Amino acid sequence: VTFKKLLFQITGQKKLLEGNALLERSLHNRLAYIDSLNLMQIELLKRRRNSKMTTSIKRAIHMTINGIAAGLRNSG
Repeated sequence: VTFKKLLFQITGQKKLLEGNALLERSLHNRLAYIDSLNLMQIELLKRRRNSKMTTSIKRAIHMTINGIAAGLRNSG
């Protein structure tokens, strides 16, 4: 049994955010931006692991962290 199935059994919902259409729509609209930031963050972390930490890499990683947090708002 997956976590999602257990959650649906407890809440009686059939899909995530079924009871909060506004949040579901808001997240759906932001996901393209959040996904892009996640991919950028993965690439930056790879660069960080393969070389010396530069100020620009560190700054870019922090910017992706802040961007993802802002995109998730109260949902993450």
